[in-house]
Amino acid sequence: MSQLHQLTVAQLSAWLCARQVSAEEAARHYLARIAGRGDLGAFLATDEAVTLAQARAADRRLAQGDAPLLTGVPVAHKDIFVTRDFPTTAGSKMLQGYRSPFESTVTSKLAVAGMVTLGKLNCDEFAMGSGNENSAYGPVRNPWDTARVPGGSSGGSAAAVAALLAPAATGTDTGGSIRQPASFCGLTGIKPTYGRASRYGMIAYASSLDQAGPLARTAEDCAWLLSAMCGPDLERDSTSLDAPAEDFAAALNGGIDGLRIGVPREFFGDGLAPQVRAAIEEALAQLEKLGARRVGISLPRTALSIPVYYIIAAAEASSNLSRYDGVKFGHRTQNYRDLTQMYEQTRTEGFGDEVKRRIITGAYVLSHGYYDAYYLQAQKIRRMIADDFQQAFQQCDVIAGPVAPTTAWERGEHRADPLADYLADIYTLPASLAGLPAMSAPAGFASGLPVGLQLIGNYLQESRLLNVAHRLQQATDFHLRAPQGV
Repeated sequence: MSQLHQLTVAQLSAWLCARQVSAEEAARHYLARIAGRGDLGAFLATDEAVTLAQARAADRRLAQGDAPLLTGVPVAHKDIFVTRDFPTTAGSKMLQGYRSPFESTVTSKLAVAGMVTLGKLNCDEFAMGSGNENSAYGPVRNPWDTARVPGGSSGGSAAAVAALLAPAATGTDTGGSIRQPASFCGLTGIKPTYGRASRYGMIAYASSLDQAGPLARTAEDCAWLLSAMCGPDLERDSTSLDAPAEDFAAALNGGIDGLRIGVPREFFGDGLAPQVRAAIEEALAQLEKLGARRVGISLPRTALSIPVYYIIAAAEASSNLSRYDGVKFGHRTQNYRDLTQMYEQTRTEGFGDEVKRRIITGAYVLSHGYYDAYYLQAQKIRRMIADDFQQAFQQCDVIAGPVAPTTAWERGEHRADPLADYLADIYTLPASLAGLPAMSAPAGFASGLPVGLQLIGNYLQESRLLNVAHRLQQATDFHLRAPQGV
């Protein structure tokens, strides 16, 4: 029992199904670990009574002998998914103490699959950030080096799994917010094709980009969770794909002999840290040893993805966040003389600096006289970026490269320069703009800090990505390493 937290999702599932451990014992074990690692800032809310009630219900299902494989496995949710049994804040003072009257589709699906919720996880405010330093409830620390960021915006999710406080967690990825924290914390994380997982009950940042996905230690674990999370939700999410959930684990052990791996030259420019480059090159060499074939490709508009993303995402954020006005729910200022001042003061008090920055930017690019010059042009280039990928996939089956130009930076290092955060997203933004599935898999270390290999696939090809990552993990042990002392 003392080593229970070292099990992967698949291993823990086997123990639960064999009745070697009960769901309640597993839940208590993780809750005790969470209570002992408050220094990381990963969790925003736990409720022992709720978690143990779910665990006991899971034990009853397991006793019947026909429970789904994930039954009794603990999971923690990024605090961007609304939940009935736990407060939902999106990392913002604007939603402090908010209790949703309904459950998000993703968390509901995982509950139906039998998973036990440990609590809600810290994140950058409204998922806006690359270091998890923008939360109104304090920063999250990277378990590999607590002086460094865990990545963002799903930093709480990554830190919790890396510190073995949860075997898996949910995250969201708008411009890299699953992949980059997974890279910085030595985890596996996948963003599926846009529309694969329902956005119902996922607090919106940029609606045409936001997508849910899992973070865990292995590709196998991510495949299990992704199968449970995905599926059509056409009545409640207009962007949901009419594509049935797949058994993503079914193809994990398939061979990759002859697989064409496209390596974009734009991902290996001057901005890439030498040690990160070395780790990625070694991972690519390992895949070649397994039978894959490396192909040089070009994604010529990679550099344009940064301005395009931060125009489109900010524009959508300015619209989505207009609902937080102090009238219907959420924070309301106590001092105002009329309705206009109430709106202004509520938003001044409730939103953090980064959220305000993006709202103002979004309102500007959508304003009369600037819509055509900025927003419309950004949408045109977005289509060109998607076309670049389709041209590349005529030459290769999977695209691979770094997730980020560097390893995790020190907390506060980018505080005076928000642009540095934006530039760190250069390798993750293109796939997000194109709506493609993409993931991060552990690829080694640079000066003791994790490095992630990014894998990008064509639409609805999550199984192929997971297969490549799984084969890499069968040949390496980076995904099984944990920070010292956890």
